[in-house]
Amino acid sequence: MSSGAVVVLCATLAACTSSTPDSPPPAPSSSASSSASSVSVPSSDAPVANGCGAAELAKLSLRQKLAQLVVVGVTGAGDAQQIVENEEIGGIFIGSWTDKSILTGGAASRISKNSPIPLMVTVDQEGGRVSRLSALGIDHESPRQLAQTKTPEQVKGIATEVGRKLKRLGVTVDFAPVADVSDESDNEVIGDRSFSNDPAVVIEYASAYAAGLAAAGITPVYKHFPGHGHGTGDSHLGVVSVPSLAQLQTSDLVPFRTLLADPGTAGVMVGHLIVPGLTNGLPASISRPAIQMLRTGVGYDGPRYNGVIFSDDLSGMAAISAQYPIEQAVEKFILAGGDVALWLSTDRVSSALDNLETAVARGRLAPSRLDAKVLRILRSKGVVTC
Repeated sequence: MSSGAVVVLCATLAACTSSTPDSPPPAPSSSASSSASSVSVPSSDAPVANGCGAAELAKLSLRQKLAQLVVVGVTGAGDAQQIVENEEIGGIFIGSWTDKSILTGGAASRISKNSPIPLMVTVDQEGGRVSRLSALGIDHESPRQLAQTKTPEQVKGIATEVGRKLKRLGVTVDFAPVADVSDESDNEVIGDRSFSNDPAVVIEYASAYAAGLAAAGITPVYKHFPGHGHGTGDSHLGVVSVPSLAQLQTSDLVPFRTLLADPGTAGVMVGHLIVPGLTNGLPASISRPAIQMLRTGVGYDGPRYNGVIFSDDLSGMAAISAQYPIEQAVEKFILAGGDVALWLSTDRVSSALDNLETAVARGRLAPSRLDAKVLRILRSKGVVTC
């Protein structure tokens, strides 16, 4: 889910989930080891196999493929319509600052339906402190309260009802549930957004919540890999370190290891977290060893995961934005192995795509790797079913 301009901006986001009240971003313009080297994981962006999705991929230009890797926050229906027409992006994000008539008036559904490829219409709706659509009657207790007062079956039912309401509004992806393990006090950055400090409880309730969303036709997204619950601070505000990889193995990584053995339709969001013994001083969101560990399971005894990997917000969280302009941050995430880069506004989408085109032209992003990413996204959207 303080003071100063950075804090204000961080509080506006969607995937960013501070408990501070939100305010809008600037209006868009027209447009088990001790070192990272000890963790060796194979590349997982393999070429398209057996012709799966080949026909769909063949219809897309390079620019259109790259645009599928982008989900951005919009201010309202006009902003969304313009960026989708101009760049055919993969999705939009409904933030707290977004004019909600884009949902209640049906514009999000209409824009998606009229797009060559359906949009991911995404939102950050966890319940409790992070309830971006509470004004539309979508809310419930915090995850921690749910785990303390409800059975998993009851939580699945609650999530199913949330999912049905989201579906009626045109939302297709919810950046929930939180799979972090945390004993922070309720109002800290993770705090009561976590179901529990017991990995077994997190597994039980996160699984139930995800199943409820999926039953309603909403794509759930587990977050924040490899675990934000025992971090040194708030990645909205600056650099955050978490316990070493060896320590995460018995706590924070346990839910991901278990939940991703049978993920169903769920995506995974990677946090901006420095992991000693894994990321070599970089946030996990732009660390190839971290993302490849998620993808292959190698390094944390996890399963292989071939679903969509989302970044946490790349433009409004100081752990990334203080070091990298959005164009560079997006490229770093994609080259590290991520699929969908998420950020807060539409004004620099074209320059980010220009930069990704250059990455392909100069050999930094291989066409086969790009196709594998796009195929995962098309499969998540139901465009490809193989």
